[in-house]
Amino acid sequence: MEGGLTTVLLLLAGSLAAVALFKSMGLPALMGYLLVGVAVGPHALGLMPEEGGAAVLAEFGVVFLMFSIGLEFSLAQLNAMRRVVLGLGALQVLVTHLVFTLLGWSLGLSLLAAWALGGALTMSSTAILSKLLVERLELDKAHGREVIGVLLFQDLAVVPLLILVPALAAPDGERWWVTLGAAVLKIAVLLVLVLRFGQPVMRRWFTWVARQKSPELFMLNVLLVTLGMAALSNALGLSLALGAFLAGMLISGTEYRYQVEEDIKPFRDVLLGLFFITVGMFLDVGEVTRNFVFVVLLLVGMLGIKAAVVWGASRALGSNAAVAMRSALWLCTGGEFGFVLLAQTAGLGLLPSAWLQTAVAALVLSMLAAPLIVAVSDRLVLRFVASEWLARSMELTQIASRTMLVKQHVLVLGYGRTGQYLARLLEHEAVPTVALDLDPERVREAEVAGESVLYGDASRRETLIAAGLLRARAVVVTFAELGASLRVLSVLRELRPDVPVVVRARTENDVDRLMAAGATAVISEAIEVSLMLATHTLALIGMPLTRVARRIREIRAQRYALLRGYFAGRSDESEAGEGGMRLHSVLLSPDSWAVGRRLGDVGLEECGVTVAAVRRRGIRAQTPEPQLVLQAGDVVILRGEQAALERGEAILLQGP
Repeated sequence: MEGGLTTVLLLLAGSLAAVALFKSMGLPALMGYLLVGVAVGPHALGLMPEEGGAAVLAEFGVVFLMFSIGLEFSLAQLNAMRRVVLGLGALQVLVTHLVFTLLGWSLGLSLLAAWALGGALTMSSTAILSKLLVERLELDKAHGREVIGVLLFQDLAVVPLLILVPALAAPDGERWWVTLGAAVLKIAVLLVLVLRFGQPVMRRWFTWVARQKSPELFMLNVLLVTLGMAALSNALGLSLALGAFLAGMLISGTEYRYQVEEDIKPFRDVLLGLFFITVGMFLDVGEVTRNFVFVVLLLVGMLGIKAAVVWGASRALGSNAAVAMRSALWLCTGGEFGFVLLAQTAGLGLLPSAWLQTAVAALVLSMLAAPLIVAVSDRLVLRFVASEWLARSMELTQIASRTMLVKQHVLVLGYGRTGQYLARLLEHEAVPTVALDLDPERVREAEVAGESVLYGDASRRETLIAAGLLRARAVVVTFAELGASLRVLSVLRELRPDVPVVVRARTENDVDRLMAAGATAVISEAIEVSLMLATHTLALIGMPLTRVARRIREIRAQRYALLRGYFAGRSDESEAGEGGMRLHSVLLSPDSWAVGRRLGDVGLEECGVTVAAVRRRGIRAQTPEPQLVLQAGDVVILRGEQAALERGEAILLQGP
């Protein structure tokens, strides 16, 4: 028991350190889990056996991952994106899989082993690429829609692959078609039951559970449905993952989908992390080093083949060369489902050890390279696609011709709902506006209606210049993605350091970073909602409007200092791992270390917290002076991140 507890503690400590390191570098957490698995595996420190309870728990990580995919699956969404999903997605998966299978077979692998390896190498990373698309504001671009469509088809293609590989590897290999046919029949029956009869029953059942108003009961019900469907699928001779996928589909059509997704996330992420640790365990660094040349060859071959297939398929379906090349560069790397399929292949003993080690290493390196490839994709397209220069020039010419006569205007970056409301208010006050947006359908609809909006990427220097940045009175950034806003601010400050820039922020935690990056004013959604609620409330209870307006102006002038931070409660547990400013009250008892000392001498700033207020005998002093001598019974209200708050409380009560 003691040895097992020690192993668990080592796994937790190693995972915490590795995941924090990779997160700080902007890399996916699964890389940290893989690193921990390599370290504790039998080929390194040997702290964990290859088989055991960890492997069983890790399998449930895949179960919950497939359940999440089922939650995202929507027949309506599939129909809306059918050209990309069923066209480009199907071509990419089928052709890439076939090429890798033939290549592996020609290099001496059995046909089944080559087919299983090909499936693993075909997949790309949904987690990494979708995050990059959002951060770079490219989700609505032509290549962004192609990337999402292909990723959706890949996620769906994993389900039959997880079923077919063990079916084809069954001991009665000469009768594999019987096994496969039976599996297909069972799947068809399950799908009919789920799609035809399952969702109405599931909706009524979840409604009854929700009426009990017990979060604990709701969570137990989610686990029961997920694991129950997985067990039913397993009892029918199918995979646990398929049952979990069907359970997600059952719930996806109900109004409880989003709550279920939030509830299941902690189980999914922790168990999936354990799964990636077990993947890292069978990675032998020594063997990978000895076969490093083959790892590089497989990596280059995988990137080249996948890029060529996506480029050809995209062109065949009517995309221009620039869009096809961007889609190819985004989708050429490997993904997390490759590890899932390789782990299954390893369990069935289909691949030789050298091939398995080489494939895992190549997938890891490709995923590490994914953000770098995406970052240089625009430059590569401009370098190798001659028509892109012409298209870019025409786009800039169109923007410049539309804005040539506009002066002293406000440049609105992002023409979503917020940008449109802002533009209407400005135009009502006779302030000219020019808006840039990357959604072609939105731009086309707005242009037809006579709105002053143009298609263009606000993060590019030449686009901003063409839109009249050098003549603009002010710039407003209306999208709330922090990374995209920071990139835009860096370009704005390079071209027009004097222009006022107003930036929208989703949370109060982003205010300081955006101000440091050069924003003139930052509008926090959360705080502005609170200010508006306070304004209406105070007016309704009879407070003079002049006093209300003065108070709101003071708070804004202090850059929200009075409202920064909040007291966290049970309902904020979903944000517990996201950092951010918190408020925390500390009651000083007579034996507290800080009693009798001046506030400025306590040293709270050194641990990263500030004093938001001090309450003494029911009177709250905002922004107390450093000369204030603390007394027993004082309540010191600290502001800072969670870890800093804990250190600050310890100093107040026990000393540094």
